[in-house]
Amino acid sequence: MSYTYERKINYYETDRMGVVHHSNYIRFLEEARSRWMEELNISMEWLEKEGYTIPTIEVDCKYKYHVTSGDTITIEPRVTEFNGVRMKVEYKVIDLKTGNKVIDAWTKHCFTDNCLKPVNMKKKNEKIYKIFEKLREESEH
Repeated sequence: MSYTYERKINYYETDRMGVVHHSNYIRFLEEARSRWMEELNISMEWLEKEGYTIPTIEVDCKYKYHVTSGDTITIEPRVTEFNGVRMKVEYKVIDLKTGNKVIDAWTKHCFTDNCLKPVNMKKKNEKIYKIFEKLREESEH
């Protein structure tokens, strides 16, 4: 399922140079991934009620083009790796006004129980497993 998250940059997210502070991009990725999961009917709140979490275990972000207060970006997350325990999400982040790629970024996550012990969703929750496996398959096309 293709998903696009649109976000306007707030003044308070910029630094003294007037550009988005580099640390905020990680928050933007988290926002986009969380909204995407809500669209898939697997919100973080629902996952926690089911007894699971998906902590971020690694982040990679390369800055390509700056954006400033008032600019709007789009973020398109996609699952590019998934084995039932771990998942990699890559993000296409574009400045809506210019069409410039803002960052190259990905995050890696691990499915865990509420005690943060890794779990294999194929064995623990086939519904969740099938959703993420389908997303991974779609990213190949």
